[in-house]
Amino acid sequence: AGNEHGDPIQQLEYRISRLEGVLRLNKMITESGGKIFATNGKKADFDATVEKCKEAGGSIATPKSPGENDAILYFVKYFNTYAYLGIKQSLIPGRFQLLNGAQLGYTNWYPNEPSGKGEE
Repeated sequence: AGNEHGDPIQQLEYRISRLEGVLRLNKMITESGGKIFATNGKKADFDATVEKCKEAGGSIATPKSPGENDAILYFVKYFNTYAYLGIKQSLIPGRFQLLNGAQLGYTNWYPNEPSGKGEE
């Protein structure tokens, strides 16, 4: 009995490809710059979102390029809601930083934002 998908690595690549296809079809994942951005489509508060991302073996999305920003916007538009990002206000009002305290290397705020009112 031959195996139509070859060695175990080819079998895994095939299965992963199928799973990714289903997730893309259901608007649960998108990709940018080699990173996979995922959602379960459910609403949650910030802390629950951070925890769910950790449970899934990832981290809350933090756009570091226009392409990654677009990947996050894909979900915002599809689910017609906002998205939490891995960014927090620093000790200086109106200044923001990564959750680990590092400086932001990429921002794409609307004019007069961020205001903290959900329209950044």
